[in-house]
Amino acid sequence: MKLLVCVSKTPETTAKISFTADNTVFNTDGVQYIMNPYDEWYALVRALELKEQLGAGSVTIINVGPAANDPVIRKGLAIGADDAVRINADPQSAMFVAKQIAAYAKEQNYDMVFFGKETIDYNGAEVGAMVAESLDMPFISFATSMTVEGNTATVTRDIEGGSEVIELVTPFALSAAKGLAEQRIPNMRGIMMAKRKPLNVVEPVECNDPAKVVGYELPGEKSDVKMLDPENMEELIRLLHEEAKVI
Repeated sequence: MKLLVCVSKTPETTAKISFTADNTVFNTDGVQYIMNPYDEWYALVRALELKEQLGAGSVTIINVGPAANDPVIRKGLAIGADDAVRINADPQSAMFVAKQIAAYAKEQNYDMVFFGKETIDYNGAEVGAMVAESLDMPFISFATSMTVEGNTATVTRDIEGGSEVIELVTPFALSAAKGLAEQRIPNMRGIMMAKRKPLNVVEPVECNDPAKVVGYELPGEKSDVKMLDPENMEELIRLLHEEAKVI
C-alpha cells in the first residue's frame, strides 16, 4: 500500500509572532521552526503504523517549501518514513500548496493521503480538502481512529457534539486529529538512517492563485482582570451586559 503524508513547517508554539512590510509578511527573525505537530504526531505515525500492520508498502512524506525546510523533512525520515519529496517553492497560500501536492500525487497512485487536521500557524484546515478534490478522492476530516481490512477502512471522525463512523475503500484522503496515533520520538538509529534516505526535490507547477494576502493583524491585548466582591452580583450582571456584551 502506497501512503503519502503531507507535512508543513511551522513556528514552534512559543515563537513571538510579528509582521513586517506594512503587516503583509511574517517576520521570521529569531523564529525556531518545527514540523507541524498534527502532521508529525498523528498523520505520519498512523501511516507508519498502517505500513507495519500490513507488513508491506511505503510511506512517503511531501512538503512544499525551500531548502531551509530539509531539516524538518529529515525528521520525518528519522521517525520512519521511507522517502521524501520537497516541492521547491515558497508556500504562498493553501491553494498553491494543494495544487503542488496534487500535481505530484496524481501520477503516483497513492492509496491514502494523510494530512494533519490543520497547521498550528494558520489553522485553516484547507489543504487536505483541496488536494482530495483535485485528485477526485473522498476526504475524511478530523479522523480520530481508523482500522483497515484489505482496501476497506473504517474511520471515526469528530463532528460537533459527537463522532461519526464512516466506511470507505481506497484511495482516499484524510486529516488526522488527536487520537489517531501517538507521538513517536526518533531514535539514534532512525536519525542516522534518515541521512541516507532519498529526499527528492521537484520543481513546482504553474498555479494561478486568485487569493493574495493584503495584511495581518494581531489580536488586541487582553484587558486586566477585574476582581468583584462575590456578594455584588448586580455589578457582575452590569459588566456582563455593558462591557462583555454576553447577556
